Amino acid sequence: MPTWAIVLIIVLAVILAALVALMIFGSKMQKKSEKAQADMMVGAQTYSILVIDKKMMKLSEAGFPQVVVDQTPKYLRRSKVPVVKAKIGPRVLSCMCDAKIFDLIPVKKEVKALMNGIYIIDVKGLRSGLDTNVEKKGFFARLRAKAGKKLDEANAQKAALSKESKKKNK
Repeated sequence: MPTWAIVLIIVLAVILAALVALMIFGSKMQKKSEKAQADMMVGAQTYSILVIDKKMMKLSEAGFPQVVVDQTPKYLRRSKVPVVKAKIGPRVLSCMCDAKIFDLIPVKKEVKALMNGIYIIDVKGLRSGLDTNVEKKGFFARLRAKAGKKLDEANAQKAALSKESKKKNK
């Protein structure tokens, strides 16, 4: 058996072992995440909040209590997190929010928020529905849309010309 075939088999075996290990690790992390989400939902309460401002900030700059910063792993302290400054009752607090709903939170509007401590889990519009922001199209998506529009116009012109030529032939 040639040496390149043996090397190829060894490389494939290592890749297969790495994939199996990643699948096992991923499933454990997913179970852990689901358990943490369920624990958060158990202690969640609904509040009516007035959103003052929202930003992506470093955890140390966000103005959270020192206990929150201390409980965060060291490797995550420098990462940016979604922070919402909101008035809850008479107090103005800095709250952390779920990255999935960060774009849904309207600024300078009152919303009902499902919260657990200073973590916002979900929001609903209080007086009206939440405004869903239209995602910006990328450069190539805009080009494709323009090309599609021009193609449709060209097809419409061809169809009109073919109808006119059929009428002339009859």
